[in-house]
Amino acid sequence: MHSFKELATQFETRLKQEMPFPQKPELLYTPLRDFLDAGGKRIRPILCLMGNELIGDITPDAWFGAKAVEYLHNYTLIHDDIMDAAPLRRGKPTVHQQYGLTAGILGGDALCIYAYEELAKIKTNLAPTLSLFNRTAIQVCEGQQMDMDFERRTDVSIDEYLLMITLKTSVLLACSLKMGALIGGSTGGNADKLYEFGKHLGIAFQLQDDYLDAFGDAAKLGKQQGGDILANKKTYLLLSAHQKANATEQQQINNLLQSDAHNKVADMKALYCATGADVACKEAMQYYSQLAFSGLQDLAIPQKRKGPLQELAEFLLQRDF
Repeated sequence: MHSFKELATQFETRLKQEMPFPQKPELLYTPLRDFLDAGGKRIRPILCLMGNELIGDITPDAWFGAKAVEYLHNYTLIHDDIMDAAPLRRGKPTVHQQYGLTAGILGGDALCIYAYEELAKIKTNLAPTLSLFNRTAIQVCEGQQMDMDFERRTDVSIDEYLLMITLKTSVLLACSLKMGALIGGSTGGNADKLYEFGKHLGIAFQLQDDYLDAFGDAAKLGKQQGGDILANKKTYLLLSAHQKANATEQQQINNLLQSDAHNKVADMKALYCATGADVACKEAMQYYSQLAFSGLQDLAIPQKRKGPLQELAEFLLQRDF
């Protein structure tokens, strides 16, 4: 069994050595190389490899699946940054900010197509793997559209928000794990249980991201602190603050949502703390974390083989970046 760090090192080497992009058109492919070279956590491709290794030795097909997942994920990031008008990603200017809107749109499209090129190389259980991948890609689009819709609504519920982050974020983590198991030859309940583990882990992961966006260290995060606050994003923190606020706090929240004041982030964070939204977000994260870990224990796989996945999940949910 390999640790996350070992698999991440191997994946990073393969990703750079096997990058399929030609030299021209330069404004199409240079941004993609730069974006992928900028790093990232590589959580999703490593989950694919870990899901595969739960079944047996890592197969060549698993590396194709891992690259497909990483390309799809980065494609969504490039396009999400355009929709969010985000200035930074991984501590560097976003693709559309540095190279222009056309490069961001076309580069994202190309990256999605390269994901399918990797999938086409898989030999074991390709049909169910492709079906899962396609369903997940559609769900990610649905989640992103919900996120965009929420910007125009004032009546978003916490349940709706949890559904949105399930679709936008957690299903891809779940898909990565299940893909690895399917590619390893699994067709039984373990693959489905891995999916549920990944889904609950993904929800907890996104709630952690919500919290860190407001309260984390911008230098460690590699992106603007309070970006969600500045964009009036309907996060768990904001929705919980609305739900818990008294009349005075409600008015203060609404005033800040209409404001572009330089102290907007600091003032909204103070309201999150005053209403207990910060604690509620942490408690929700803990709830979904526990669901994930309970599901992992239910897997009919020797505990020793589950060890690296358990350690990764614990790390992800205790991170500060």
